[in-house]
Formats: sequence, structure tokens, C-alpha cells
Amino acid sequence: MTQQIIDDVKDYYGQILDTKDDLKTSACCPLEAPPMHVRDLLKNVHDTVQEKFYGCGSPLPLAAKGCTVLDLGCGTGRDAFLLSQIVGENGNVIGVDMTDEQLSVANQYLGWHMDKFGFNRPNVKFVKGYIEDLKTAGIEDESVDIVISNCVINLSADKEKTFSEIYRVLKPGGELYFSDVFAGRRIPQALQIDKTLLGECLGGAMYTHDFRRMMAKIGMADVRVTANRQMTLDDAEVEAKAGMIDFYSTTVRAFKVDLEDICENYGHVAYYKGTIPECKHSFTLDDHHEFKTGMPVPVCGNTANILSQTRFAEHFRIEGDFSTHYGEFDCASPSPTSNDETNSGGACC
Repeated sequence: MTQQIIDDVKDYYGQILDTKDDLKTSACCPLEAPPMHVRDLLKNVHDTVQEKFYGCGSPLPLAAKGCTVLDLGCGTGRDAFLLSQIVGENGNVIGVDMTDEQLSVANQYLGWHMDKFGFNRPNVKFVKGYIEDLKTAGIEDESVDIVISNCVINLSADKEKTFSEIYRVLKPGGELYFSDVFAGRRIPQALQIDKTLLGECLGGAMYTHDFRRMMAKIGMADVRVTANRQMTLDDAEVEAKAGMIDFYSTTVRAFKVDLEDICENYGHVAYYKGTIPECKHSFTLDDHHEFKTGMPVPVCGNTANILSQTRFAEHFRIEGDFSTHYGEFDCASPSPTSNDETNSGGACC
């Protein structure tokens, strides 16, 4: 079945879809406008590349100048070319995709984009490979600062292996930041292999709690939601097959940092310095952590470690240590399959 899923996905994105207008649903389409600074960067991306974009979110990192970023399932390269501008000429972007037709378009416009950006050297390369086997694609252990993916991991035939590979290639303190389709229940087996539902990013949608357990198993116990919206199924055929399932377009982030499985209180306080250019007045870490410049914010031990052991460290001042434990941190957090501000019983996710 694994090889059949791979073949069906290749066929859907290599032969059936020509542009995003060929999609039957909005699952593989962004549900909200990208941030203003991203919209400005999009003006530098070729129209053909944008027409063949099938992402569902905007997992584009801040404070990433000079970083090495890996784009899983890069397709024709829209996000990779955005990342190219974000990391700058001294940074590096690696796009991995298994579909020849998609990579052909990405490589066709590589030179065009480097000229558009005014770079003296290409800082993007596209590699044919499988996101479940990044070693074969030449991605070394602990070689990547940030891994992004935009509505692709749901297409993977072996998601646990994909996340294990992500963990392997991330540097200590590195970040996984991705948008994808999630479900409020496990997808029935027959729908998981339905070619249309699979290609529309629905058949392979992850049940949110299975995803949480999988991430904890690979070593990323605290996953943060940054955006979440319930989707509608506007195609009659798709709705007839899967209308009993609640689907969500969700963007999440997780860090390769030693974190506890729930939010614990050690009395830490975080101060944002206002030094990220796109976020002079406030910085949003996730859907319930907004840091206004200069304002003290009590945080759990996990958040303190995230802010002090990642690329965000230079932008924050953290007061406190782990010498005294005050019990569980009151960190009410919305479930990935709910817009309600309720505690899901886990960490700050």
C-alpha cells in the first residue's frame, strides 16, 4: 500500500493537476492572507511558480537570516524562493520533492529568481528525494536550522519515519515549522487510499492526538499551534465521501530542545526586545503567547527554554532559573481541532 500511495501522489501532482485551479477542494490552498512582509516577498516570485502552488498555510520563519532551511515537498519552489529572500544570500535553502514535473518547473526558474533577488550565487538547490528518507537525498545529521513543509506531510506514506528524519537533520535548537491538514478523528482505511481524497490532502490527514503522540515519541513533546481553522468541503463528491470528518488547516511549530511533556512553573519571566525587524512592537510565538516589546510575561519552563535555546535567544531576556518548582503552569491552550480556549492536558500546544 505504501508504494501505491507514493505512486498515486506522484500521478496526482505530476499529471492530474496543472495549476491550483484544478484542485477540487480548498484543503491545499491557504485559508488566510500571508503576513504583509511575505506579501512583499511574493511580488518577486514568478507567476508560473505561484500558479502551481498547493500549500495550505504560511509557515515562513522569522529571524532566519543566514540560516539553512529545508523545504519538504517543495513542489515548484514557491516557498523555497520566499525562503531564499528570508535567509539572504549567505543563507541556504534546500527543496526536496519526489515529483519530476514539479522539480522541472522549480529548476527552470531558479536562475530567474536569483537574478530577481540580485544574488551573486544561488542560495537554493532542489533535490529529488523522499521526505521519509532524507539521508538518501543527501541531508546530513544536525545540518539544518529550520525544516518547513506546506501541506505535504499528510501525503507521506510513513509519517513517523518522516518526523524521525526531520528530528535527525535538525540542529540542536532547530525548528520544525509546518502547515498541514489535520482531522478530528482517524480517517477510515478506505478513504486513506482514495486517490482523490489523498491528492486533495484529506485522505492522509493526521488525527491530532495521533500526531501529538508521534511527536512525543520522536523527542518533540511540546508542539505549538500558531494558526488553526476548520475547513469546509465544497465539492459534492468529496463531501459525500468524507463529510462526517472535521478537517482543520493548522500551522504548528516544534523545537529540538529538551522540553517537558506539560507546562511546568519555575517562575520564569520573558522580555521581548523588539529586535526582529518584522515584529518591532510584538512577537507571537504561538496562538496564546504574544510578547509585547519590553513587557514582562510569565512563562512556563518549556517556553523559557524555547526562547533561550533557539535562534530567538538574542531577541529575548529571560529572568529566572529551574531551582524552584511551583507546580503545573496555568497555560490554557486551544486544541488543534478546536477554536476554544481550553486546556488540552498537554504542553503549550
